[in-house]
Amino acid sequence: MSRAALSGPHRAARERGGRTKAIRLGPRSVAALALVSAIGVIAFGWPLFAPGDSGITTHAADAPWLFAALLPLLLAVVVATIADTGLDAKAVAMLGVLAAAGAALRPLGAGTAGIEPMFFLMVLSGRVLGPGFGFVLGAVSMFASALLTGGVGPWMPFQMLAMGWVAMGAGLLPGAAQPPGRAEPLLLAGYGAVASVAYGTVMNLQGWTLMQGMASGISYVPGDPLGDNLARFVAYCLATSLGWDLPRAVVTMVLTLTLGTPILKALRRATRRAAFEAPVAFEDS
Repeated sequence: MSRAALSGPHRAARERGGRTKAIRLGPRSVAALALVSAIGVIAFGWPLFAPGDSGITTHAADAPWLFAALLPLLLAVVVATIADTGLDAKAVAMLGVLAAAGAALRPLGAGTAGIEPMFFLMVLSGRVLGPGFGFVLGAVSMFASALLTGGVGPWMPFQMLAMGWVAMGAGLLPGAAQPPGRAEPLLLAGYGAVASVAYGTVMNLQGWTLMQGMASGISYVPGDPLGDNLARFVAYCLATSLGWDLPRAVVTMVLTLTLGTPILKALRRATRRAAFEAPVAFEDS
């Protein structure tokens, strides 16, 4: 007599206690993420290298073009990740659910003193979904939250890129293929704190180059040497945004330490049920 049995990855997953297999980057995913990240780095950083007569104040007009380029690139990352890992439409549906949850969390703090609870969900989700889907999740969540809160403006595509990097970085952390342990929430909490400050710093760079005429010690000066402008930028961050970035880091760290373990378990359980692993196959035994 023969019986139907789960084969391959599903049987192994049960033997490992149902742990979700890590979603690794394939060559197409790496190429898509590298392209969109390179465009993002150029979009954020080119004013630092612009000559003094470049008309840097028109930098805000770049946002619609960046947004237009970002959307097909996000689609390319999704398609590449699906092609490399064999994920199906259920994975995309899971991505949509998490993006909606992230968008709903953002208004809770309303940006008050940097209290933004969506960051911890992006970190945990990026860890489970992997860097490719994590990047898309961060960007789509920020886009949806901007529509929800009325925060649409020239800063939005830059926020999408920065949040995408936050979630992608969580997916690139070491140990994703190992059984989850007690150290994982500590790792994610530390990363979340650093990423929260890094997000604010990167977003400062987008707005700082447009705000000329401030105090000479913190104002951007087009055409000045890179070292001089970077020194002013550090002074600008310390004087203006550190009071928001540090509370954001603390909130992200505390939420990750207190809620991280059950949420990670729930996310991994959901991804298993959404067939994030290889399809079920039947064999005779």
